[in-house]
Amino acid sequence: MKNYLQKRNSYPRDPFFDAFDDFFKPVFYDESIDSMRTDIKETDDGYQLDVEMPGFDKKDIKVSLENGYLTVSATKNSKEEENKDKNERYIRKECSVSCQRSYYVGDEVEQGSIKAKYENGMLCLTVPKSEPKKLPSHNIEIE
Repeated sequence: MKNYLQKRNSYPRDPFFDAFDDFFKPVFYDESIDSMRTDIKETDDGYQLDVEMPGFDKKDIKVSLENGYLTVSATKNSKEEENKDKNERYIRKECSVSCQRSYYVGDEVEQGSIKAKYENGMLCLTVPKSEPKKLPSHNIEIE
């Protein structure tokens, strides 16, 4: 799968080769993989996730935390209708785009501690590191 992605981006786009490559494309290849590219950077306090989400508005994006998984999803719907009176001709344009991606951040992270900021097509999430649990030490009696 990785070789397929590298090969698709390595040569100039040509319709003939696109059709040829699509024929040999893996059966379960998901075209939406490239839609939410993410850079993850570790900082002293936690982790910073920079998710590319061009074309979406802030209101289209939803971030949730459940069972240790941080899920980023976005849905965008647009419909345009145009009526030309002379010919009674209707033109309709519809577009629906949705994407979703999950990241495991751990069970100790609380929803209120995660910060999110969306600016210029980039969603920046800051997830704090969880404190390592300190196990109490116990003395074991020797018989």
